[in-house]
Amino acid sequence: MENTSNMTSLFLTGYEETGDLQYLYFIIILLVYMLTVAANTVIICVICVESSLHEPMYMFLCSLQVNGLYGSTALCPALLVNILSESHEISHTACLIQIYCLHTYCMCEYMALAVMGYDRYVSICHPFHYSTIMSPSRVYKLIALTWLVPLVIFTVMIVVTSRLPLCKRTIEKVYCANYSVVKLACIDVTINNIMGSILNTVYIFPLALLILYSYVHILRVCLKLSAASRSKALNTCVPHLVTVINFFVSTLFELFQSRFDMEYVPLVIRVLLSVYFLILPPLLNPIIYGLRSQKLKEKTKKLLCPKLILPVLE
Repeated sequence: MENTSNMTSLFLTGYEETGDLQYLYFIIILLVYMLTVAANTVIICVICVESSLHEPMYMFLCSLQVNGLYGSTALCPALLVNILSESHEISHTACLIQIYCLHTYCMCEYMALAVMGYDRYVSICHPFHYSTIMSPSRVYKLIALTWLVPLVIFTVMIVVTSRLPLCKRTIEKVYCANYSVVKLACIDVTINNIMGSILNTVYIFPLALLILYSYVHILRVCLKLSAASRSKALNTCVPHLVTVINFFVSTLFELFQSRFDMEYVPLVIRVLLSVYFLILPPLLNPIIYGLRSQKLKEKTKKLLCPKLILPVLE
């Protein structure tokens, strides 16, 4: 058992098998991060600049892209530094900051997707009351809640984690996660585990139910519409539905990996699964919406040089 009074740093062991491929991993992550920043920034700028996109759906989308930038920036620069570093040591304080950023990113993403699902439900199921229900003031309040609720809730969790005395220093990941640090504690952490499980259930389950409820009613309404109207309505839902499935499935991989013994799975596979939900959704979300939203596509091409930029959207 190590001296807890001197536990000022931790070691990330997920980089051990990078070997001779570290430069290849570095280039891939760098390119993914640059594309993520560029794609999200373009969507955010287009929505902010074009007044015709100042509608609830696009305002919520803008918030989602900001969160994507927040999450990828909390992870990718640290990955790039650690891949080329000989020592994969991280200070306890930096570890806690990364935990806070990554977990609040996930919580914001869940809430943003739930709000966007509710927006599609109101738009399709209550079109005549849409402008009243989704008034500008309500849109701003929902966006504020999307950010404030996760930030406040996880502040409590990170304070509890920061007070734990640690007896171990190794985290079997390429980044810091709350449960990974809790497992290093010298004391019984049953209460912490219960708190974490309750938080995951109470927070994620209602949001998932809201999305499911929204789409059940959307499907029911669409079945009563004409083929043309049904196609138009469902077309506005496809990007959101793809985004929801991609994020929820990828976070389930990480949840199972953190809570159950996965030693029989090769380390490389475990690392890939653990970073998937942090790297790919922020990259894919703006691409999915950029390809599927005709209005956003047109405004993007109008704002940028159409001959040189985004030819893939033609």
